[in-house]
Amino acid sequence: MKNVRLGVIGLGNMGKGHLSYLLKGEVSGVVVSAVSDTVPESLQWAKERLGEEAGLFTDPYELMDSGLVDAILIATPHFSHPELAIACFERGLHVLCEKPAGVYTKQVREMNEAGSKSNVVFSMMYNQRTNPIYVKLKQLIDDGELGEVKRTNWIITNWYRSQSYYDSGTWRATWAGEGGGVLLNQDPHQLDLWQWTISMMPKRVRAFCYFGKHRNIEVEDDVTAFVEYENGATGVFVTTTGEAPGTNRFEISGERGKIVIENNTLTFWRLPVSEPEFNKNFKGGFGEPECWKCEIPIKGNNPDHKGIMQNFVNAILFNEPLIAPGAEGIKGLMLSNAMLLSTWTDGWVDLPIDEELFYQHLQERIERSSYRKEEGSK
Repeated sequence: MKNVRLGVIGLGNMGKGHLSYLLKGEVSGVVVSAVSDTVPESLQWAKERLGEEAGLFTDPYELMDSGLVDAILIATPHFSHPELAIACFERGLHVLCEKPAGVYTKQVREMNEAGSKSNVVFSMMYNQRTNPIYVKLKQLIDDGELGEVKRTNWIITNWYRSQSYYDSGTWRATWAGEGGGVLLNQDPHQLDLWQWTISMMPKRVRAFCYFGKHRNIEVEDDVTAFVEYENGATGVFVTTTGEAPGTNRFEISGERGKIVIENNTLTFWRLPVSEPEFNKNFKGGFGEPECWKCEIPIKGNNPDHKGIMQNFVNAILFNEPLIAPGAEGIKGLMLSNAMLLSTWTDGWVDLPIDEELFYQHLQERIERSSYRKEEGSK
């Protein structure tokens, strides 16, 4: 195979955004050969840019069966991601799925199981895994520079959204239309990076989600969560769409100091002697370990969506290892599902979560939702 023939399902903001850089030739080894959307204006938009040779479909399954594509980019609403991915796997088509992987882990687990049985490449569009600052953070932790992780804290409150944003679509911020709020729509990258950079998932979660606290919406717009890890470490995750100005600060403490990412800088407050070793040997009263403030240089820019797309294409053509394997999409989603379930049941939630219980609670809210789901683009 010289070039991967790519089909794009969903021509909303994300689908059109991907098409824009693909049509400029900014990713090598791939050609867009077909698109699918239910909105005639979106198909016309694609036709004007792709030309007469590309396939245009209103039915995504007809696109899959057309013989025009080797791989599919799924850029549709959240609920449909697993169903479409499974259909692609059944047809032997490679899949790159927009985040989040789905709305609830039960459906995503079924997607992962189907993907594992097929001989195809399956990747998630986690384009912050290519951000040099998070790549460097993960490298420092993987290399043992921080020692064992003791605490993680992420305050991510710079997702400000006005009421007019939510009012721009009747599907927005509804259980039936989107399936969640700030955790599902704004935070998937942070929830993924939270566990990816430290290579640990929590063992249990206690969260407090507030629904329509700042805006007239159905879903969560303010969350504070506390987590515990198997090694005894703890963590806090705070997020909202209702604060201005907001904060984006990721802090990880370990035996050898503390790493902070804020304002696009990575600062390592490094202990030349680990805290446990200092504590063992120190015999004074109020002493504390010596600490060096190290500004870690970050080289390069984030290739962003193009980086994940190029990696996906290279994995198909050259067996390049995936940066964001599709099966890992369930991890960040499980964290958001656990936070909601903890709030709904008013208690601790162990991971992996009780998927049937979460699904039951979600369905109850979907049935009461003001929105009746329709097909569309992301």
